Amino acid sequence: MRFNPRFLDVDGLEEAYARLDELKPSEQGRAIMAPKMVFRVVRVDNLDTKAANILKQNMLSIGGEVSLPREVFDYGGVKVPAVISGNLKHYRQLISKLKRQPFGLKALALELEELLRSSLAEVGRTLRMGGREYDLGERTLVMGVVNVTPDSFSDGGLFADARAAVEHALRLEEEGADILDIGGESTRPGSDFIPLEEELHRVMPVIEGVMERASVPVSIDTTKAEVARRALAAGCAMVNEISAMRLDPEMLPLVAEEKVPVCLMHMQGMPKDMQVEPRYDDLMGEIASFLRERAEAAVEGGVAMAKIMVDPGIGFGKTIQHNLEIIHRLGELKSLGYILVLGTSRKRFIGRILDLPEGERVEGTAASVALGIAGGADIVRVHDVKEMVRVARVADAIVGKG
Repeated sequence: MRFNPRFLDVDGLEEAYARLDELKPSEQGRAIMAPKMVFRVVRVDNLDTKAANILKQNMLSIGGEVSLPREVFDYGGVKVPAVISGNLKHYRQLISKLKRQPFGLKALALELEELLRSSLAEVGRTLRMGGREYDLGERTLVMGVVNVTPDSFSDGGLFADARAAVEHALRLEEEGADILDIGGESTRPGSDFIPLEEELHRVMPVIEGVMERASVPVSIDTTKAEVARRALAAGCAMVNEISAMRLDPEMLPLVAEEKVPVCLMHMQGMPKDMQVEPRYDDLMGEIASFLRERAEAAVEGGVAMAKIMVDPGIGFGKTIQHNLEIIHRLGELKSLGYILVLGTSRKRFIGRILDLPEGERVEGTAASVALGIAGGADIVRVHDVKEMVRVARVADAIVGKG
C-alpha cells in the first residue's frame, strides 16, 4: 500500500479551510491549524541594522525566519532590507512583539499588519462606479479599449471617426465588456502628448455618443484634468491615468471632488522616451514602491482607498523580460491592497515571443490574461473583448472566483 504523498497548493485561509475540511476536523482544530498552513514570504526595506537584528531575533523565537544581508553587522547607520518567512500564526505573533520594540519596529508592525490584512481576515471587496456594484471576488472585470487615435500601436486610425468609435464601443459592450475605456491620445513608445483642444475634439463626440446608448460604465483615459472634467460631466464614471496623476496638478483634486474610481499606472519615463533602455535595480520593489506612494498621495488628497486601482504598466518603460517577470510575480502587487488592473492586450512582448503582428496576438493575449487572473488581477484591459471574456470566465472558475 502506498501513502500517496503530494504537495498541497494553499494560497490563503480560504484554501486552508477547504483542505482541512476534506479531513473533517473539529471546529477548534480547524481554527487553530488553518493559519499555520498559509505561508508568506515578505520583503521589507530601509531597516536600521539594530532593528534588523531585533526583527530576526523575534521571528526566530517563534519559529519563523528572517534573512539579512552581510551589512547587518555594520552598525554604521546603513539601511538594509530583510526577507521574512513564516506562516500566518508567526506573523500574528511577530506583529504583537514588534509593537513593543524601538528603532522604528512599531511602525513596521503597523505596515505588516496592513500588508497581511487580506490574509489574516476574509475581506470582501466591492467596486462601485457608474451606478453599479461589482463584487471583485465574484469575477474578473473586462475593460474594453476604445482608442480614438490615428496612431495607437494596435488599432490606430481604425476608430478615429467618432461614429465608427461609438459603434465599436457598443459592439464591445455586446461582447461582454464591463467597462469601456475611451482614450484620444496614443501612448505608444516614442509618442508625444497632444494639445488639449485636439484631445477634446477626438474624445468628446465619442463619449457623448456612447453615453446616449451604452449601459455599462465608461472610463476616460487621459492625463489632462480638463479632459477628465468634461468627460466626467458628460457621464464618464472613472479616470484611467497613465502618469498616476503626476502631470496635471488639478487631476487629484478633481478625482477627489467627483468621488470616481481612478487607475494609477506605473511608467518609467514618459511615452516619448520610456523604451530607451529601461533599467531597474529592483523591478518589483520599485514598481510596488511607486504605486504605493501614488496611492497614498491619492488617499491623502481625498480619494477613498476603495476607489483606487493600480496598474503595473506592462510595456511602459519595461523590457520584454521585465514584462514577463511582472506577470509572473503579479501577486506581489496584489498585496498592496488596491484593485489590480492588468493591460497586456496585443502588446509588443507578445509579438516578440510569437513573432506575430498586433492583429494576430489573440492567443498570446489570452495566455497573459489567464495567468494574470491567476496572479490576482481584478480587471483586465483588452481589445478583443469577446475572446477575453471567455478566457476570464474559465480562469475565474479555475481560481475559485464566484
